[in-house]
Amino acid sequence: MKNTINFYEFRSWFEQHRPNNFSYDGLKALWEMLEEYEDSTGEEIEFDPIALCCEYTEYDDMEDFWTVYDKEDYPDEQSIMDATFYWAFGDSFIIQQF
Repeated sequence: MKNTINFYEFRSWFEQHRPNNFSYDGLKALWEMLEEYEDSTGEEIEFDPIALCCEYTEYDDMEDFWTVYDKEDYPDEQSIMDATFYWAFGDSFIIQQF
């Protein structure tokens, strides 16, 4: 059984249940990323917000990223893209945890 949701419902769930996981712009970027994935693969994604919170993390910038990952191992965006999924929006970005 699947339920189709729109961006408003997607954003509302996160704002009510996990308000600190993603910014508004981060949620918009995550939504766009997931929609693009569905469009390119023809595969529907089941809305599992807890899994999304565990699998993806938003960083404000590289300085924020380096508080978690080593700067020597990941000195730039390309090194992150070589290691995992990376989706940029403005100075911020979302990665798939690795």
